[in-house]
Amino acid sequence: MRAALAALALVMTAGCHPRPQGDPVENQGPISAEPVTLRAADGVKVAGVYTKAFKPKALVLLFHQAESSKDEYALLSPQLAQAGYSSLRIDQRAGGTLFGGNETVRMLGHSASYAEARRDLDAAFAWAQQQKLPIILWGSSYSAALIFPLASEHPGQVKALLAFSPGEYLDEKGAVARAAAKVEAPIFVTSAQDGKEEDAARTILAASPSKQKTQFVPRLGGVHGSSTLLRTKNPDGAQEAWRATMAFLGEVTRG
Repeated sequence: MRAALAALALVMTAGCHPRPQGDPVENQGPISAEPVTLRAADGVKVAGVYTKAFKPKALVLLFHQAESSKDEYALLSPQLAQAGYSSLRIDQRAGGTLFGGNETVRMLGHSASYAEARRDLDAAFAWAQQQKLPIILWGSSYSAALIFPLASEHPGQVKALLAFSPGEYLDEKGAVARAAAKVEAPIFVTSAQDGKEEDAARTILAASPSKQKTQFVPRLGGVHGSSTLLRTKNPDGAQEAWRATMAFLGEVTRG
C-alpha cells in the first residue's frame, strides 16, 4: 500500500512539473517509487526512495547537499525516470530540513559530519550493486565532493559521475582532487555563476585522467548544488542546465 501511494504521488508530482520544453520522452513504460531503508556499516539506518524506470539504462545514486534531504530530488527523480534512468535518493546523516525533513537525521538524533556521511554513500553503492545496472554517482555540494573518493575506490564499477558544485569540502586539504586523479570514468561538473565555485570544479575536473570530461558553465542563472536544475530555485537557468545534464547522461549510456 505504501509503495502504491508513493507511486501515485510521484506521478502527480511529475505531472505538475513537466520536463523542459522540447525534451523527448524516451521512457514509454510505467514509473514507480518505493521507500527503501539501508543499513550503513556502523549500523545507522538510512532512509531512501527507489524510483524505477521502465527498462532502465542505468541506476543513478542521488546524494543531497548540506542541511538538506532526499527530497532535493523529489521533482528530478520522476524526470530522470521518464528519460529512462532509475534512481535511489537517500537521506544522508549530514543533512537537515531543506526540501523537507531528513529521516536519517531524525532517527539518529543529530546531523553528523560530512566524513561520517560517507558511510551512507557506501551503503547506497552496495545496494546499487545488487540491482545489476550500470551505476552513476550524482552529488550536490559536499556530496559532490564525496562521490570522487567513492568512485576512486571502485574502479571499473562506476559508469559516470555528475558533480553539482563540487569543492574541497572534506577535512583533508586537496583530498577531493587526489581522489579525482584516480577516477577514469566520465565526469560532468557544474556550479553556480560564481568564479570560486567554477574554479573549484575546474581544478577537481582537471585532476582526473578521464577521457570524457564536461564542465557546464551556465550562461543564465546558475545556483549552488543540484538546485540549479529546479525552476523554483533557478528560474532563468534550470532548463539549460537540465538539457546539459541529460545530454551528458545520454552520451555515457548510449549503445
